Amino acid sequence: MKAPSLTVRLSLLFAVSTVALLLGLGWTLERAVALHFRELDHHEIAGKLALVRNLLGKATTPGALASLPADLEAALVGHPGLALRVQAPDGRVRFVSARGQLPPETASARSGSGQPDDILWARWDDGPRAFRGLIARVSVGASRQTRDATTAGMAEPPSDTVAIGLDISHHQAFMAEFRRILVLAMLLAAAAAAALGWAVTHAGLRPLRRITALAADLDASRLGARLPETRVPPEIKSLVVAFNAMLARLQDSFQRLSDVSADIAHELRTPISNLTLQTQVALNAARDADQYREVLYSSLEEYERMGQMIGDMLFLARADHGLLHPTADVLDLAAQVRDLFDYFDAWAEERGVSLVLTGSACAQADPLMLRRALSNLLSNSIRHTDLGQQVRVQLQDDGRYARILVENPGLPIPPEQAARLFERFYRADPARGRRGETAGSGTGLGLAIVKSIIEAHGGAVEASSRAGWTRFTVTLPSAHPRSAAQAPAPSAGT
Repeated sequence: MKAPSLTVRLSLLFAVSTVALLLGLGWTLERAVALHFRELDHHEIAGKLALVRNLLGKATTPGALASLPADLEAALVGHPGLALRVQAPDGRVRFVSARGQLPPETASARSGSGQPDDILWARWDDGPRAFRGLIARVSVGASRQTRDATTAGMAEPPSDTVAIGLDISHHQAFMAEFRRILVLAMLLAAAAAAALGWAVTHAGLRPLRRITALAADLDASRLGARLPETRVPPEIKSLVVAFNAMLARLQDSFQRLSDVSADIAHELRTPISNLTLQTQVALNAARDADQYREVLYSSLEEYERMGQMIGDMLFLARADHGLLHPTADVLDLAAQVRDLFDYFDAWAEERGVSLVLTGSACAQADPLMLRRALSNLLSNSIRHTDLGQQVRVQLQDDGRYARILVENPGLPIPPEQAARLFERFYRADPARGRRGETAGSGTGLGLAIVKSIIEAHGGAVEASSRAGWTRFTVTLPSAHPRSAAQAPAPSAGT
């Protein structure tokens, strides 16, 4: 079953919320109107009861009692839905109106204690018609205040039973019509809320549709496309910014991949061309064994260079997939650097470059991996140092991080290029040879391998150039950690 769209869900939510709100409002309004009508009915019936009580209170003589029916009939003029009955204590009916309907006889049995002014309110139905009324005990011949003043301590005289009924069918008809209109208004409001919610949601989700359309059209040739970040709702803007950032990362990754592919083709073309040319020359004429041996030695050098490049690429591929798992041996960095100085001493002396070590530090690192990284840095520095200059290695240890600073004099490198020195096959100055080429590797991958090894140890490496010196700074976890309060914050900067 296909899930409903977000627009449909929000539209239904608008409709349900509107109906729930209107139901609560409608119920409150209906109760308020019904209570108002009930108060009106009670007010009208209580008013007639007060009139009847007044007339019965004035009937102190036989003549007044004889004229009571006419007075009561006159009091009912203009009230076609009002019924009245006055019954004497002996059961004789003094007055009964011909209109309306009186409370049921069963109500008199629940009319109270039988004392004067006891009132029982009643509500009943007769088919489609509805009524509200009361049954009360009313004394004849004196008001209640007069009785209280003149007959204190004496037995109460028998009281008449007064029954009043009021036809409230018109109120019930109004309430039925009111409820019908209220329900219809709720349905229309729900439909309007759903339509309005759909329109608002459809308009509000326009940026999402643009993202969908852009994502559907994306390919390797259109990674430069971006969503506009202006005039976008705040709820969507974060998504747009994240989407654009993702496109930027994809574009950068694809560009790097394209560059690496082109560089690999370029780096492999040279040795293959050399091998092809040497083979063709060797086959053009018969040669003696020494000449063939020289061709084979030259071919072997090219094979070794291609094999080393393939090995370096495999190493970087393992690093990219997190497959490097260095050990955490405690290493004396000064001893490691001195061993490398011994290894590079002959080549440095041949180039007229002196190697200088200052400071001491201990770090937690894999000895073979660290030796490979430092070897690449030293060979790179020696290669680009002029005759009679120095390559300096400084060791620092603040108790939390150990730093290795490899410096050599050279041409200044702009900061934007220094940050890219660790990219595969990148070169800051075309005149300096192959991109990223080092004397130790010759594959253009030496500095990229340095970065992968150091990051696999949880460290950092960066390059900087100032005052005619190029510096590579390696930061590794110290072998003698101390509390953060005693050591400065980690930094690979200089």
